[in-house]
Amino acid sequence: MALEKAYKLLATQEGISNSAAKSMIDRGLVYVGNKKVMIARGDIDTKTTFRVEKIEKIKPIFENDDLIVLDKPAHVNSDEIQRQFKPAVLLHRLDRETSGVLMLVKNEEFRQKAIQEFKKDRVYKEYIAWIEGILSEPVDIDKPIVTTKKNNRATSNVSAKGKPARTEVFPDLVSANKTKVKCIIHHGRTHQIRTHLRYIEHPIVGDEQYGGRRAKRVMLHAYKVRLFDMEFTAPEPKAFVNFE
Repeated sequence: MALEKAYKLLATQEGISNSAAKSMIDRGLVYVGNKKVMIARGDIDTKTTFRVEKIEKIKPIFENDDLIVLDKPAHVNSDEIQRQFKPAVLLHRLDRETSGVLMLVKNEEFRQKAIQEFKKDRVYKEYIAWIEGILSEPVDIDKPIVTTKKNNRATSNVSAKGKPARTEVFPDLVSANKTKVKCIIHHGRTHQIRTHLRYIEHPIVGDEQYGGRRAKRVMLHAYKVRLFDMEFTAPEPKAFVNFE
């Protein structure tokens, strides 16, 4: 059996560069059958046929002289979106695997005012997630979080030495051994919802970094944001509505 690095074989099959192929695998978009290819540099049979999931388009939600609001698809870094919408800059970030409301600002005066709203916990942030196990009652997780970075990868944990973080979780729907929940976050630390849900032993489906089972994506979506007197909503992705 002849072997080749997965990303090189994918590059040949798709007619793309090696770096583009590696990026596709790193984003979690490449499958063999129903199995996700996890290691770009792993050896694989040269007869393998890949299936590549397409990234959904960025959908505009709102724009004025101060602000651009987008519905960010999963599998895309917030910084990549910023590069597409220059000179606007990110007001906040969503993890690569998280979809939903993402805001960019067009001028420094508005950015400074908005940052103060975030700091004072006056921005309403509502997420939808599918979590492992059955959660039957609402839970209010008020636990500080500490974040460490290693090799450009952030990891967060509940720790008394961390910064304040609070996540309110409300169960919505149970399907098999999973629960769809609404999460309202305060403070907004790195990986806050993911860390808090793991802490209560209900990690997000697809969030392998924090104990969830493998899925096509991390099942976390930024559904609604209220800033000043404006409210923005990104509809639930099809993957969430039809998730079994």
